[in-house]
Amino acid sequence: MISQFLILSSRGDVIVRRDFLGNVPRTSAEVFFRNCKFWQGTQDEAPPVFAVEGVSYLHMREGGLHLVATTRHNVSPSLVLEFLRRMCAIIRDMCGVLNEEAVRKNFLLVYEVLDEVLDYGVPQNTSTEALKTFVLNEPVEVVAAGLPKMLGLNKGPTGVFKSVLEPQTRGADHKDEIFVDVVERIASTFNSAGFIVSSQVDGSVQIKSYISGNPPIKVKLNDDLVIGKRDNPYGSYESGHTVFLDDCNFHECANLESFDIDRTITLVPPEGEFALLNYRTTGGFKPPFRLHAVMEPDAAMPNKALLELRLWCEVPRDKSASALEVDVPMPRYVQRVHCDARMGGGPDVSEFLERTRTLTWRFKRCGGGQEFCLRARLTLERPYSPSLRSDIGPINLKFTIPAFSVSRLNLKYLQIVKKAQGSKTAPMRWVRYGVSSSSYTFRT
Repeated sequence: MISQFLILSSRGDVIVRRDFLGNVPRTSAEVFFRNCKFWQGTQDEAPPVFAVEGVSYLHMREGGLHLVATTRHNVSPSLVLEFLRRMCAIIRDMCGVLNEEAVRKNFLLVYEVLDEVLDYGVPQNTSTEALKTFVLNEPVEVVAAGLPKMLGLNKGPTGVFKSVLEPQTRGADHKDEIFVDVVERIASTFNSAGFIVSSQVDGSVQIKSYISGNPPIKVKLNDDLVIGKRDNPYGSYESGHTVFLDDCNFHECANLESFDIDRTITLVPPEGEFALLNYRTTGGFKPPFRLHAVMEPDAAMPNKALLELRLWCEVPRDKSASALEVDVPMPRYVQRVHCDARMGGGPDVSEFLERTRTLTWRFKRCGGGQEFCLRARLTLERPYSPSLRSDIGPINLKFTIPAFSVSRLNLKYLQIVKKAQGSKTAPMRWVRYGVSSSSYTFRT
């Protein structure tokens, strides 16, 4: 089914190559990288699936690496992309982190995993717990300093850079730890008046356990949690409950006998990283940012226009957003953009990128409860007309909010039901929250 499996660096260097069927040329890596980097289609980036000269390329980017599968057969794209996603999780579990240095130092381990996972190009078993017993190579430790924060539904718990093979390779030096992350991605669309057109939060409760003996654990969620039409048949978000989920699904290891009674989940965590709970909600929460754009003509000069952007950060005052970026696409007849004045706290930078014709407003840190204002003067090729407002945009926001949950889903406690025999210290328990933007758009 899969002819080749490749791992390429961000520069196009081939780090791992495994050819299973021999029906795809060895130049496939160069063909893929050239088409991916210089994509000529209507999109800015190459789609996850494309074909060149009868060869289908399916790929995903993770940790600065390109994971690629090639085939000449008519395969299910979703199946192969899910396999690539699981390969990312397996390599991260085995090596502790997924980046170029980790793959280069552990390439023997990666090849050993590939031989166990794929048989003549057909996926067999992608369970970290099952593969652990067949892997004989020991992982080479990679220093995690300088790595970017990993925050997203497809990424592991933030700050966790340990291999599942570490307990059996380090013996008594092993620390009992368990990491739980509640990660959410928000997608919202607002109309020109600032009202919500559509809004959705996709979340996941991800767990990575390094506890000897795999003792059972108990997780408790909000007491006022309401899930779907079973608990909320009329679909109203105005009741006294605070957390609404439209739907959710649990990992197969979750024991839900008492979930409907007291919202507790009992489980024996498997090896590696896994999602205990995936959920989705479309109501009952407040978007973290509001933005309003005002366009006015310059009374002194007909070929000038004044643009004012007002941004409100509506997260709690003890929280803050990082790496906030506001992108305002400009029409072709806007020649230059000069930012006159900025108001509000926090260091921010604004610039006009002529190549992409985009006004970009960046914040290193954006505190909750604050208001920001940017005024820009636009130079036009033709006299100002009211149609300029509709030609600008839509305005897109990109951001990350650590230690915050939009849906207000919380873990009330994380309990180790039974401590492993011979363990002298209590396991360390780490719980983190984070929100990032998937698509946050304001129409003008």
